[in-house]
This record gives sequence, C-alpha cells and structure tokens, in this order.
Amino acid sequence: MFSSLTEKLQQTFKKLRSKGKLTEKDVEAAIRDLRVNLLEADVNFKVVKNLMKNVKERAVGHEVMESLTPAQQMVKIMREELTAMLDQEDGKIELASRPPTVVLLAGLQGSGKTTTAAKLALHLKQNSHQPLLVGADLVRPGAVEQLRSLADQGGLSFSSEGKSPLEVTKRGMKQAQQQGNDLVIVDTSGRLHIDEELMEELSLLKNNLHPQETLLVVDAMTGQDAVNIASDFNQTIGLSGVILTKLDGDARGGAALSVKATTGCPIKYAGTGEKMDALEPFYPERMVKRIMGMGDMLSLIEKAEANLDQEKAIDLEKKLRTQQFTLDDFKEQLKEIRKMGSLSDMLEMLPSQAGIPSDLKNLNLGDEQLVKTEAIINSMTTKERSDPGLINSSRRKRIARGSGTRVQDVNQLLKQFDMMKKMMKKMGTLDKKGGLKKHKGKGGLPFFQ
Repeated sequence: MFSSLTEKLQQTFKKLRSKGKLTEKDVEAAIRDLRVNLLEADVNFKVVKNLMKNVKERAVGHEVMESLTPAQQMVKIMREELTAMLDQEDGKIELASRPPTVVLLAGLQGSGKTTTAAKLALHLKQNSHQPLLVGADLVRPGAVEQLRSLADQGGLSFSSEGKSPLEVTKRGMKQAQQQGNDLVIVDTSGRLHIDEELMEELSLLKNNLHPQETLLVVDAMTGQDAVNIASDFNQTIGLSGVILTKLDGDARGGAALSVKATTGCPIKYAGTGEKMDALEPFYPERMVKRIMGMGDMLSLIEKAEANLDQEKAIDLEKKLRTQQFTLDDFKEQLKEIRKMGSLSDMLEMLPSQAGIPSDLKNLNLGDEQLVKTEAIINSMTTKERSDPGLINSSRRKRIARGSGTRVQDVNQLLKQFDMMKKMMKKMGTLDKKGGLKKHKGKGGLPFFQ
C-alpha cells in the first residue's frame, strides 16, 4: 500500500537529514521533489498545488529555518498538512434516530461494490449491529446470488424479493422491521460507465428510501479516474462518503489523497484485501503515517487484540523472555499471525526505521507454504525443534528428505525462524492482565506484542 510514494518521500527526507542546517534553497529543492513525488503518485494537480503552497509558507519561515532539527520539522509540517488535507469528521455510519438505518451503496461495475456490501455488513455486525443485506442489483447477472452467498458465508440476513430495484428495497425495509434489523445495506446496480439510466435509478431509490448514508464504492487503483468518478456521482446524486476498495494494491496513493480534497466527501472505509474481514475504517492520521513511513501501530494493535489468542500471547511472551521460543512455537505463531491477514501488510504498519529484514517481509503465509513449513518442522526430532542450533548439514539433508522438500527450503525456514525470534523480542511485552502494552523501544520507536 502506497509503497512507491512512501519510498520516494523517504528519499526526499533523507536528503534533508543529510544537511545540518537548511537554507531557503534546500527547502525549495525539497518542495520541488515533494511536488514531483505526489504528481507521480497520481494525486490531483490542484490538490498538490494547494498542499505545496501551505507547506512552503510554513517551511520557509522561522518554523523550519530556525529549528534545531530542521529536517525533522520539515517532515512534521508535511505530515500535518497531509493530515489536514484528509481531515474529516468521525467516519462512522450515521445512525437513524429510529431504526433501521439505511445505507445505499453506489458504484460502477468492477469496483467491488457487491463484495464491499457484505464486508460492511460483517464489520457492522462485529460492532453489535444487526444488518440486513438487500440485493437490488438486478442488472448484472449473478449479482443477487453472489450477495446471497456472501451473506450465508458471514451469517448475515439477506433479502432480494421483487421485480424492480424499488420493489426489492421496499420489501427489504419491511423485512428489516419485522426481523428487528437496525441497519439495511442496499447493493444497487452499476454500469460500465456513468449514464443517465444509472443516475435515474439511484435518484429514485434515494428519494424513496431517504438513506442516512449514500456511499460510493470506488476502486483506489484507478487513481485519478476514481477521483473523477466520485466527483460525478457527488454532483448528480449527492454522496455522504466514499469507500475505497483495493487500497492494499494501490502503490501510488493518488485516489486516497485526492478524493476528500476534490469532492469534500470523506473516505469512510477502505478495502484492504479479498477476505470478508478485509475492510477497515479510514483514519486520516494513521493513513498519513503509513504514507510517510512512520507506521500505523494503533491499527496493528487493534488487529492483534481482535484476532490473537491472549493466553497464547502471554505464554509466548514468557518464552521469549526466558529464551525458550522453539520451532514448535514458530509454527503456531505463523498460524496466529495469518489470522491478522497478510504479513507484508502488517510489517508495513511498523515504522520504516524498524529495520525488518527483507527475507522476513517476503515470508509467504499462504496455505501451501504453511503446509510445507509444518512438514519441515514435523520432520525434526523433539531436540531439534527445541534447539535448532543442533541442526547441522547432515541433519538438514535428513529433514529435507523426510518432509519432501529441498535443503534450501530447510535453510530458509531456519533463517526466517531466527529473524522472527529476534524481531518479536524487540516488540515489547504484555501487561499483567494479558493486554497489549505500548511503550517506547530503543530509538523512541513504539513497539507492541
């Protein structure tokens, strides 16, 4: 996520840190670099122009020029201005004074609207709501069945009875009132492009349902097109917010940094993967920290608290503290981490200065790799699993034969185990109640376990 933009911003700030005191010429050069970085990331040029104007006004004044740490001050200004650009009110769903709350989802075909409807319903269900999914997309073949299948998968209530989108939604509202659902999420039909028929259908639904939220689902990877689509929808039907899908695949970040500034519509949620639970609230400050390479420890901690077994975490902390972390523990820990999603996404939430080895970043936690890892560890003796230092060349060959893998695979696993052990030792401790305790590690970096 935003890897290309983050890398370029890091290079620009590295140049500044190499200078003890900044001149006005240095600041001008940095601002030129930042402008190019953002434009290459497909951020709207008007947004870039206003952002750089604000940064320059603060940077060439005494705030930077007379600072004891001018490079750090420049980074701080950039972070604050990016956050201000994305600043928005609470991104949560606005609830109706009398249930059910109606959320109308709009978007073009291919934006991931139907999947997002189910993800949003599951997210709200996990936050003590009782949502009903209404399949009102009668245009795309299979849309209703897809939503029905996703509803079954997530244990969600579903409705799609009627011959027209309006009839379907009216019956859905009636079912919600009978069943006691406090939220109704309506998946509407999309088109390959914006046309009059689509807007008329959405306007009809909006005028009859009076939704508390009209959210546009848009593909973040389309960059500037996502911004244009959001602007067109907002001008025609009026939006209360945007959900960006495929944000995990957006290496540039142009859409995320442009939508709010160009449309005035807040980004309420972000899709970060294909799984049903891969939808998270959009927090501007946290997102800016990721873009700036500062990590997003709060989101990482929340994921850990929601997915990891606290008793296992306490036991693991004790083993790490007493140097008893074994390959059996490593195997179990990989399974636990996988519950939180992609390892690369989680490591991205750590500050770029954390020094995570590239081999660990590339660790694959897919089903096939986990099976291979388990086979290798299971082919070891109890002593070898407890003390990997015993595993010499001949033992590695025996383990590879026993697990049906190559010696290189065994070597790689042992290397990753060693790196994982070192990284986890750096990442803090648990409090007495088994909760996640944040504190400052060496260099002032926040770590968690």
